[in-house]
Order: sequence, then C-alpha cells, then structure tokens
Amino acid sequence: MPSRAEIEKVVLTGGAGYIGSHVAVALLEAGRDVLIVDNFCNSHPEAVVRIGELAPGNLELLERDLADPAHKDDIVKAVCDFGAQGAVHLAGLKAVGESVAEPARYYRNNLGATLTLIEALNAAAAKTIVFSSSATVYGERNKNPVTEAGATGPTNPYGRTKLFIEDILKDVAAANSAWRAVNLRYFNPVGAHASGRIGEDPGDIPNNLFPFIAQVAVGRRDKLRVFGDDYPTRDGTGVRDYIHVSDLAHGHLSALDWLAARQKGGAIDVNLGTGVGYSVLEAVAAFKRASNRDIPYEIAPRRTGDIAEIYADAGLAKKLFGWRAEKTLDDMCADHWRWQRMNPDGYRG
Repeated sequence: MPSRAEIEKVVLTGGAGYIGSHVAVALLEAGRDVLIVDNFCNSHPEAVVRIGELAPGNLELLERDLADPAHKDDIVKAVCDFGAQGAVHLAGLKAVGESVAEPARYYRNNLGATLTLIEALNAAAAKTIVFSSSATVYGERNKNPVTEAGATGPTNPYGRTKLFIEDILKDVAAANSAWRAVNLRYFNPVGAHASGRIGEDPGDIPNNLFPFIAQVAVGRRDKLRVFGDDYPTRDGTGVRDYIHVSDLAHGHLSALDWLAARQKGGAIDVNLGTGVGYSVLEAVAAFKRASNRDIPYEIAPRRTGDIAEIYADAGLAKKLFGWRAEKTLDDMCADHWRWQRMNPDGYRG
C-alpha cells in the first residue's frame, strides 16, 4: 500500500498565490519536488523567484490557465512528464463580492480548472489530491464552533463553487477507489512568511480584511471600510476564525502525508482553523498594536453574502493529521505587518 514517501512529486495549482507560495515553501522544505501551475491572474512571477530563494529544491513552473480549454493538452502533458504523484489544488477565483457580481465567471473558472486537473492526474496515474476548500461552504445555519458535520449552505457563488468541487471529488472517488482526496475547509488565512519575503499581494483594492488593514497602516489607503456594525456579535462587527498562513501551509502538507499513508480511497472534509473567533474591530486593534500605526476606519453597509460569525472546530485535523494551529493573532499581525512594511507595493515594488 502507499507510503508517505511515495508522494514526492506534487503538482501545486495556484502555487504563486498567497496561500500557494507558502504551501510551496512547506513542500520544498519537506524535500518534495513541486510543479507550480499558475496563470498569474491573481499572483506575480516574483513570488516564484522568492519561493526558490526561501526553500531551494526541485521547483518547476508551468504558466498556463487550468480553466482555458486551449491549455488543457499542455497541462496534461506537463503533469505526466513531471511524474506527478499527487496534487494540492489552490487555483481559482476567490473574491466573495466579485462572485456575487459575476457568478458565471466563477463557475466556469473554478469548476473548469478542477476538471482539467482531474484529467491530468488521471493521465499521470496520480489519483491523490488535497483541495483548497473554504469555510464559506457552511453558510449561516450552524452553531459555533462549526464541525465538518455542520450543514452546508453557501451564501455566495464563490462558496458554492467550493462545495460543488468537494462533491465532484467525492463522486470521482466513489467511482474509482484509487482516488484519495481531502477537502480542506479552512477559515481566514492571514499573516505572511516570517522572512517577510512572501505574503498577500492583492493587485488591486483588497477584498479581504487584513491586506486592507495593512495597506492603511503603510499609507497606501486612507481608511478601512468596516462592512456592518449591526451584526449580533459582541461589538456588532463580523467575527471570523483567522489562521496564520504558515500554519495553513503545514496543514496541506500534513493532509498530503495522511493521504499517502491512507489504506483506502475516498474523499473526506476537514476543517483547518484555530477554533477562536475575532471581530473586525478586534483584528484592527491587534494590527494597530503590531504596527504601532493608527488604522482609521468608517462603518459601511453590510456586504451581500457575508454572515455574522463563524469559527472552526479543528479537532478532526488534529485527530487525523496530528495538525493544529500554533500561531496567535498577534503573531499573524506581526508577520503580516513585516511583509507589508518590507514590500509596501507588494511584489511590484
């Protein structure tokens, strides 16, 4: 049966992105060979250069769009030529608000990319995949902390694409017992590599809280917009489970190793989070402490698709993988600020 040493060659889709770059470093540090597949629509080639500097190893890059049918044959061939033994799948569009405005684009891109990757892995006989899912699959109907048995009910098209892909992988694994998959439902990644060399670099106006706070702190933005202060939470602002991106990266590696040692096929859902929820205003206060900068903000109307509060029960990840989040909110803010301070204009600076 498979041993963890078998998955030495890993296809990493979206590997130049925020989460992907940190996963790439974790894989390379663990001695894995990595083929990044990325079209750089939400990332920058400089990230790949810095990944190689932080974690020298066998790193290859294929600049192709998984969702473009014209690129499918190139991708299948590259995955086979690489000798892939499994994949970590992070490629996809990811902005909640944008998905509400452009749902068809999100369905075409995120589902199409996944189907091409499945075809490539089938061709390479590499039927092992760790999928970057999301806590957005849960929706509003669960008590906190949310377990994997919680009711699903995404409130936006982005979340629905994640749930659909989970179901696709479950169907693929049901049809062929050689397939093994973990759907990692993770919460809100923040922070950056401790070196300050890689981090989150939204090319335009940030869609997520922490990069917006960081850009206000560094002077790129005048103020933060807090979307809603009338939620039924302790200070009226939304509460989320924030997880350090380096903890998250090691969660992917732990999941991949668990799959490699698994004695049977199938697909399973696993939360990655800290189990602690922080409000928007608590996050602002923590970043202010880390940066020693003022963070002006204004209250704006709620965003469509947002929910009041969600945080994880991450007990299953500890039970199966031996994984748990180690870093605190203050660690997240300190590392995120170091990245932003050293790279005020991101990779384009």
